[in-house]
Amino acid sequence: MIEFHLDGRSGVSPYLQMVQQVRHALRLGVLREGDQLPTVKEVVAQLAINANTVLKAYRELEHEGLVAARPGVGTFVTATLADTSLAAHGPLRMELQRWLAKARRAGLDDESIEALFMTTFRTFAQEDIA
Repeated sequence: MIEFHLDGRSGVSPYLQMVQQVRHALRLGVLREGDQLPTVKEVVAQLAINANTVLKAYRELEHEGLVAARPGVGTFVTATLADTSLAAHGPLRMELQRWLAKARRAGLDDESIEALFMTTFRTFAQEDIA
C-alpha cells in the first residue's frame, strides 16, 4: 500500500502531490491493478489534512480512470502506467544512486541536486525535440 508524503515547500497543492505520488507508484510498478489505496480516514490521520483534499485527489485519479471507488469498501487501482521498460528501472536506479552519492560528496544539498537534475532534464528534453 502507498504511504503519502506531503512537502509544504513544494508549491504544489496537497491533492496534486497525492495524485502525482499515485501516478509515480503506478508507473514504477509499486501499485498494481487491484491494490487498495489507503482510506480517506487513514490519510487524514496520517497527514493531518482535510478529508476533502484526499477526496479531491481520489476523484481526480478516478476521473483519469486509474482508480475506482467501491462504496463501503475503499478505493482500488483499476489501471497501471507501468510499461515494458520496467525491467530497466533496477540498473538505472543503481546508476542514479551512484550519481546522487557523487553529488552529495560534492557538497550539493537536496534543492541543488533537484535543480541540477531538473535543469539538465529540461535541456535534454528540449534538445531531443529539436
